[in-house]
Amino acid sequence: MKMQYKYSFLFLVFIVLKFCPVFAQEDTIRVERKNKFNFSVSDSVNQQKSGVDAISTVHDLSDFNKNSFVLPYDQMTFNIGKPKQKNFVNSSYSTYIIPAALISYGVVAHVNKSLKEIDLSTNHEVGEHLSKPIPYDDYMQFAPAVCVYGLDFMGIKAKHNLRDRTMVMATSYLIMGIAVQEMKTTTHIARPDGSNMKSFPSGHTATAFVGAHILFKEYKDSSPWIGVGGYAVALATGTMRVLNKKHWVSDVAAGAGIGILSAELGYALLPVWHNVFGIKDKTKSLVILPTVSTENLGMGLVYNF
Repeated sequence: MKMQYKYSFLFLVFIVLKFCPVFAQEDTIRVERKNKFNFSVSDSVNQQKSGVDAISTVHDLSDFNKNSFVLPYDQMTFNIGKPKQKNFVNSSYSTYIIPAALISYGVVAHVNKSLKEIDLSTNHEVGEHLSKPIPYDDYMQFAPAVCVYGLDFMGIKAKHNLRDRTMVMATSYLIMGIAVQEMKTTTHIARPDGSNMKSFPSGHTATAFVGAHILFKEYKDSSPWIGVGGYAVALATGTMRVLNKKHWVSDVAAGAGIGILSAELGYALLPVWHNVFGIKDKTKSLVILPTVSTENLGMGLVYNF
């Protein structure tokens, strides 16, 4: 009967770890649980064993061959993986490589003869093969941003809640708008059609890529194809700007980089806005405290919400 207590408890622990759902919603802090946990077992002769795998516990503990055993609360410890270390304002440097490369290409293309030739030759080919403008770019630039909210309303769960998504969107578009307008004013580069001197960078492309990058980051866990679709729409928007002779290829490249960079900065500044506005996310946690002895078998539950 005493041995039955042993295996009953171990079977209960295995069931909880294997099948118990995680109590986590959008406002919770997600914690990754490793498939191993460390705990110590003390008996009448103070024998201990640690580092037991959760699946092989029953077989490993059978070597004790004791009449009874107890799992004290203060001796049961769970090792939770350390959070990923961040570098620049809660983000990794690697996330800035692609946007920095795109912006650098756009800047260098206006002073480098080889890269500038790509702009000129592309514009020449467009003039020979396309006579009518394509008007869809004025509307397509906003499509990814609309999907950031629309997909969540359709039942596809986003990474952040509505409040945080709105903060990220507002911050990202504010940064993008200031950067684009300042660069247009200071560079004074003529458009391919000669309509004005505000060609660099492409504001339409920057707007589209802000929404596309946020769309990717919000729904990549649900399906990476959602982000791919957003980037495709943003790329199509930039392509139309070139075909309509409103921008050079370098303008579009720089606009894409500014859009992605602005979105990354929007996410990096989200914790800052939480601190500024005093926003504290509620956390939910579940603690399971099993007790086993020669006389009884029990389990306590503590749920914070």
